[in-house]
Amino acid sequence: MNEVEELKNKIKELEEQLKKYTNNERHIKYYEKNKDKIKEKSKKYMEQIKETNPEKLKEWRHKAYIKRKEKLNQPTEQTL
Repeated sequence: MNEVEELKNKIKELEEQLKKYTNNERHIKYYEKNKDKIKEKSKKYMEQIKETNPEKLKEWRHKAYIKRKEKLNQPTEQTL
């Protein structure tokens, strides 16, 4: 029983530590301030991928297509 409590406490500690590194206010502020830089970097990256590895780009687009198709085919709560 005591071991279970210790493990639960350890999990809580680790979750608190993780909160520092996951989507907090600093990240949101950073992306709001540097929106144009980030968009420019991503655009350059996509251009680089087009030139160096077009197969990867095809793979990404195919996965996106499949996910869109799955979302459309999922029954909604209203139809059930």
